[in-house]
Amino acid sequence: MLVLAGAGSGKTRVITYKIAWLLTRNNIDPRQIYAVTFTNKAAREMKQRVTELLDSSRTQGLTISTFHSLGMAFLREEANAAGLKSGFSIFDPADSVYVVRELLKADLEDNQLVERVRNQISNWKNALISPNQAEHLGGTETASAAAARVYRDYQRYLQACNAVDLDDLLYLPNEILRKFDTIRSKWQQRVQYLLVDEYQDTNAAQYALVKTLLANAGGAGLTAVGDDDQSIYAWRGAQPENLVTLQSDFPALEVVKLEQNYRSMGRILALANHVIQNNPRPFDKSLWSELGLGDKITVIAAENEEREAEKVVAALMQHRFQSQSPYQDYAILYRGNHQSRVLEQKLREMRIPYFLSGGLSFFERSEVKDVMAYLRLVANPLDDNAFVRAINTPRRGVGASSLEALAKTARGSDCSLAGAIDSPDLHNHLSPSRQGALKQFSYWLADLHERAQTEPPLALIESMLDDIGYQDWIAKQSASPEQAESRWKNVKDLLAWVKSIAEKDDARLLADVVNTISLMGMLDKEEEQDTNVVSLMTLHASKGLEFPYVSIVGLEEEILPHRNSIEEDMVEEERRLFYVGITRARRQLTLSYANQRKRYGEQLDCTPSRFLDELDPQHIVWEEKLAKDPEYTQEVGAAHLAAMRALLG
Repeated sequence: MLVLAGAGSGKTRVITYKIAWLLTRNNIDPRQIYAVTFTNKAAREMKQRVTELLDSSRTQGLTISTFHSLGMAFLREEANAAGLKSGFSIFDPADSVYVVRELLKADLEDNQLVERVRNQISNWKNALISPNQAEHLGGTETASAAAARVYRDYQRYLQACNAVDLDDLLYLPNEILRKFDTIRSKWQQRVQYLLVDEYQDTNAAQYALVKTLLANAGGAGLTAVGDDDQSIYAWRGAQPENLVTLQSDFPALEVVKLEQNYRSMGRILALANHVIQNNPRPFDKSLWSELGLGDKITVIAAENEEREAEKVVAALMQHRFQSQSPYQDYAILYRGNHQSRVLEQKLREMRIPYFLSGGLSFFERSEVKDVMAYLRLVANPLDDNAFVRAINTPRRGVGASSLEALAKTARGSDCSLAGAIDSPDLHNHLSPSRQGALKQFSYWLADLHERAQTEPPLALIESMLDDIGYQDWIAKQSASPEQAESRWKNVKDLLAWVKSIAEKDDARLLADVVNTISLMGMLDKEEEQDTNVVSLMTLHASKGLEFPYVSIVGLEEEILPHRNSIEEDMVEEERRLFYVGITRARRQLTLSYANQRKRYGEQLDCTPSRFLDELDPQHIVWEEKLAKDPEYTQEVGAAHLAAMRALLG
């Protein structure tokens, strides 16, 4: 079954109730049911909803996870077939960039090339293209040719570190299922029912996994839920055409449409329907609501981006003054992160609290990365990336020349950096008198690695942090006692996570806990925010969220739609992105653009977005017309007075 569920029509509810129906009405063994989605947050929400419907005895053995978590569980079980040892590491994108830089022998100024090569390798893996095939696809474009050259060595590097990257969690299971009949048969018997959320976001590797797991049953156990109008991730390999391909791959597929929206007022949906009609759509659907028509959508034109930000923030303040709504009811959405700066400035001037989505995430904080590097290294001493970060955090007298000698030994002996410390060849590059700190670190690491095979993870980590005096080191590195306290609290939060993960399965070893947390960090880029603040975020980040009052700014050509998308003939995806933004709004929507915007230090004229021409005029009102309304100007004046009082407060 393919359920085409429009924005706000209850996608997650469909999957949770179907799981409950399979378990209660059909008495299916929960171990045969797998539900997959794209983020840890969505998986947690799904689990929570299922547990609210059924008691835990009915759901024992049920798998609800992200695609990547499913891939990690698969590789953990089939490590031998993947050529991995137990306790393998998962490299995050920053690790991958480091490896690519090393292989390209690129300096720090080549950031753009390194990033493009890494992205190309990632795209190839998501399209299930092997290093062999990539060598024939390299082409003449610099980044593609460089990627084709280093892809094989990149995979060898990962293998030497007993590591996989995020894309391997899908690429390798597909390779194993293709090569090994017995493993394929085992997993096909295990996965009898597969429920996939946000199906329009699947890439080639994810779709191939679904198809292979359900091949024997002819797709009989598949429930795919998605919305082709909300496919906005083509830039990272998503293929909305997978929804259409389902019909040819599984001829018995039944298609069900959910078109009633339980979120937004009628005008907002009418506007969204009108805009998306300009895209070719394989599945025609039209959202409707029983919540009433609602207010017209306001369009604001401004002289420049500063004036645009002023007008949007003033409108927000005026509305809040009238409605007495909490700040958390408001969101300001934009196409690119660079657009947030001027909005932040105006919000700060007006003393309006806000949260900038996409800021530094928990897992990007240096103290969290330090501790995670140690945990990865203890779990897997072959992890060279973790070794490089851990060896001098805190500093232990290992200088750049010692590390260089170690790297030469590792290359010559074809071993890891940690293994090179005990290699006789190290004497050829580093005198014995300078090896003391390295030897000491090696003994300490070997002892911890051995203890990690039997000791509970939390006790081991606390002992390790105590050994290296990490809390004292943080205090010395911090600008103030308050900063030191905040950083140590982040470490304690990480330890609390370790404890909760380990407690879910008493038999869990450090390596399992580390991989689970690593994956959380890569798939959850944001901390949960429940405080009373205005949300600032990109249109991409807003997907799956909803707010009573939404403003979308920067509706100009080359911003929305984005210049790259115009050049690459991907305007349809930009239109879907705009559609996603519109359908985040529950009660009111404001759209804005600037006639001039500063770029590269000079003020340039802007062309209003083509999407503004696609709006249904009966559902919009231009702010300049509102400005002539005496009642409206009185309300604006009252809002400004309130703002002045707040500033003088």
